Amino acid sequence: MNNQSSPYPSVVADEGVARRVLAENADLMVVEFTFDQGAVGALHHHVHVQSTFVAEGVFDFTVGSETRRMTPGDSLVIESNVEHGCKAIEAGRLIDTFTPRRDDFL
Repeated sequence: MNNQSSPYPSVVADEGVARRVLAENADLMVVEFTFDQGAVGALHHHVHVQSTFVAEGVFDFTVGSETRRMTPGDSLVIESNVEHGCKAIEAGRLIDTFTPRRDDFL
């Protein structure tokens, strides 16, 4: 087990959105996203299965054709290739996991 801090820096993912890889191996990646109020995670899709946990803030999350309000403690799983995105209603922080690892984030 590796308890060290992440060697990856925080990077700008989009306007008002920062991304930092917390841990990874070939099969799994844990990523922290921080959002300013009003920032948008644009609709997109990828082959990776994703889980999202709301650590802080309030988000409107769209998965497929459904949008729901998510608050701290809420989580969801997004299947491979399903379009999804979010808007930060309040500034906040999401913890996402991806399987397999998102090599494009390294």
